[in-house]
Amino acid sequence: MTRAIQIHLLVVCLVGSLSLVGGAETLAPNIANAWPQFRGPNGSGRAATDRQLPPAIGPHTNVIWKVALAPGHSSPVVGGGRIFLTAERDNKLFTVAVDAGTGSVVWKREAPYEALEEIHRIGSHAQPSCVTDGGRVVSFFGSYGLLCYDMNGGLLWKRRLGPFNNTFGVGSSPIIVDDVVVLCQDHDTDSFLMAIDKWTGNELWNTDRSEFPRNYCTPVISEAGGAKQIVVAATLRMVGYDFRSGKERWTVHGMSRAVCMTPVIGEDGTIFAAGWAGGGDESNRISVPPFDSVIGERDRNQNGTIERDELDKDGPIERRYVQVDRDKSQSITRAEYEYYRGLFDTARNVVVAVTPGGQGDVTQSHVQWSFRKFVPFCASPLYVDGHVFTIKDGGILTAIEAKSGNPVKTGRLLGRGNYYASPVTGDGKIFYVSESGESAVTDTKGDWSIVSTSEFGEDVYATPAIVSGRIYLRTREQLYCFGLHGNSE
Repeated sequence: MTRAIQIHLLVVCLVGSLSLVGGAETLAPNIANAWPQFRGPNGSGRAATDRQLPPAIGPHTNVIWKVALAPGHSSPVVGGGRIFLTAERDNKLFTVAVDAGTGSVVWKREAPYEALEEIHRIGSHAQPSCVTDGGRVVSFFGSYGLLCYDMNGGLLWKRRLGPFNNTFGVGSSPIIVDDVVVLCQDHDTDSFLMAIDKWTGNELWNTDRSEFPRNYCTPVISEAGGAKQIVVAATLRMVGYDFRSGKERWTVHGMSRAVCMTPVIGEDGTIFAAGWAGGGDESNRISVPPFDSVIGERDRNQNGTIERDELDKDGPIERRYVQVDRDKSQSITRAEYEYYRGLFDTARNVVVAVTPGGQGDVTQSHVQWSFRKFVPFCASPLYVDGHVFTIKDGGILTAIEAKSGNPVKTGRLLGRGNYYASPVTGDGKIFYVSESGESAVTDTKGDWSIVSTSEFGEDVYATPAIVSGRIYLRTREQLYCFGLHGNSE
């Protein structure tokens, strides 16, 4: 890190508790009234207060208001009395601010782009969630990059970054820590972790993560020895980076081939992370023959590389051809093939508990336990009341004792489809919703019980937000606010 950056970080740290003249910016928003980023405070999925929440939610149950909204997969974030989301309509991309009390749209700003990024067949061009500090909001689009607005929608700065080399599109969301915007982007090539001055949009540091192919983990912040660290779980390993410099401090090996989930921090600082990808379970492993064996049998045009039509349709490599072909040359080289073959051989689908800190490879010294059954795909784990809850596709809910890693209870919820929305908790309740809009509420006991169920009749990809006794849920076409009538904010 340069001397200038060190001085800059020291200055912004010292002024972090001040406000700009005229009150236009709030540097330390009331966290009890905020859900500032994807999954709330530090990605925890936990409400900051225990304000009373409804025991059931549904399209006609405990609805305070609802408003039609353009589609998008980004999750609602809340700060300064407003809800922020991204959306797309008619090939236009927007950042949207909604009044948290009434549901009325306060402002909408269009994001410019030269070309729309490629996305998954069920994806969206508005997937990453916004982040706010209560005085400004930062949105991120893979088709453009970062845009920073004040609370009234005035553009403060912008930074071009995309589109990226990824046929599924972007998914990881930015976070704000002190006066720094942190963004991790793992794609088939050119992956990185970067820190940006939230006031100016200027880059503070940029760490190369090119070893990692596409992943979708939004970073969380861990503290060790009084210092902040940025934790990212990704292909084969989880890494802790120094917050001030971006340098790698520690790593834990033994993760999945790809990671779509965000870690969560327990009350004692323990990091709970999970990763799942096809072929990484203890049974039903994927194994492919060496490149030399395949090239000898399949290289019909004798060019020394493998084209898609030279592979068996729906085989393990053919199905993932666009990922294995990392440079998108339409041919798989020896290096690309053997890299992916190594992933299949090494990857472990797992839920893992890690003590923060340490130096170098801490796999043997800092891993408290690992659990390899019922591992979710996209829905991030939730820590609450001494237990880690996971919701796997098929509606399989598991509660794991956080200290020991022993499973307490596994059962099925009403929603037996896929889960992209992560569970969230408040007031002794946990809220879940499946892709097809089937919701459930359970208590937070290890030996959990179902409190209520409901069906929205719409797809849901966004994680709910919980603020001041209100639950904000985005379905495909609606934004809902739930609460107990008469329980005013």
